[in-house]
Amino acid sequence: MMMPILPMFIVALGGAPLAVGLIGGLGDSVSSILQVFSGYWSDKFGRRKPFVFSGYAVSAIAKLFLPLSTIWQHILVLRPSERVGKGLRTAPRDAIIAESAGAGVRGKAFGIHRAMDTSGAILGSALVLILFWFLGLDFRPILLVSAIIAFFALAPLCLVREKVRKPGKFTLKISLKALPKDLRMFVLIATIFALGNFTYMFFILSAQDFFTQMFPERMAIAIPILLYMLFNIVYTSFSIPSGMLSDKIGRRNVLLLGYLLFGLTCLGFASLHSTTSFVILFCLYGLAYASIDGTQRAFTSDLSSEEVRGTALGTFHTSLSLATLPASLIAAVLWQYVNPSAAFIYGAILSLTALILLKTYLPADRMTHELSNRSIAQPS
Repeated sequence: MMMPILPMFIVALGGAPLAVGLIGGLGDSVSSILQVFSGYWSDKFGRRKPFVFSGYAVSAIAKLFLPLSTIWQHILVLRPSERVGKGLRTAPRDAIIAESAGAGVRGKAFGIHRAMDTSGAILGSALVLILFWFLGLDFRPILLVSAIIAFFALAPLCLVREKVRKPGKFTLKISLKALPKDLRMFVLIATIFALGNFTYMFFILSAQDFFTQMFPERMAIAIPILLYMLFNIVYTSFSIPSGMLSDKIGRRNVLLLGYLLFGLTCLGFASLHSTTSFVILFCLYGLAYASIDGTQRAFTSDLSSEEVRGTALGTFHTSLSLATLPASLIAAVLWQYVNPSAAFIYGAILSLTALILLKTYLPADRMTHELSNRSIAQPS
């Protein structure tokens, strides 16, 4: 519920595109940086579920304060605070998923998780439309409702069973040198992609700017929410198939497709401006994320050992976080001081660069051999 209206709420409070980029990038960076620590702690103590539970709780509490914001600087503080919860839960949660599924179905498992996660985004966007369009509520009460609903995420966690392990003696290493060679190369490539993968908020603002010229204010807000819902419908519909496809043809091949689709999406946002093009582009955006998000996590899990998988996933996310803030800030500067199209061209260039590097430095035959060996070694 919060995601589709947050960028418009920032603008309504006087935030310029630079503020939107700063808030979006800082929030994502904070969550990603914390993930290496939460992954390490969950490895060290042999328990993952407490970190997942506390992460969802922290996010829900922080959301309660967002409706009280009166200037965009308040969101600059509250959004990273809310993302602290995401940082606490993501790496341990991904480790639980990886440990609950064998290598042969791990892509499907992450695809199911992403599909369920995004189903919530679809229902949340639909509820926002009902509250905004039919009941006439403003941003603030909608954000309050979203905060209350966030607390309900804690209840199902009581039913989750994790594989409890003995506490380990691990040394926290935030270094690419500590990773296997192939994983190290993949993290570098994924980081380059992340440098061009700026905050989703600019995609929504692009649609709002276009429709503001054609429709009254309320319609210009409602249509981007619908498009965000469309993005999540496509994302959800293809998350599981993309995960299953990566199990069959390899993570690398699915990621190549995902990077290509993201690059084409950015080029489309830079050059196409019509109702039809926005519908198509938000569909491509969802398909790109379905191909990339869960597959990158599954690929990272494949290339790491079970004993330090939480740490490996945390290091992966933290490496990406180093690119997240500059990605959104660079896009914001290009948007505000050059033009919006320049921001999307920047994203396309970095995405296609990652595609070329992935194809060049992680050859298909080596990846197939690597995954085959891991599959044979996997206990039945």
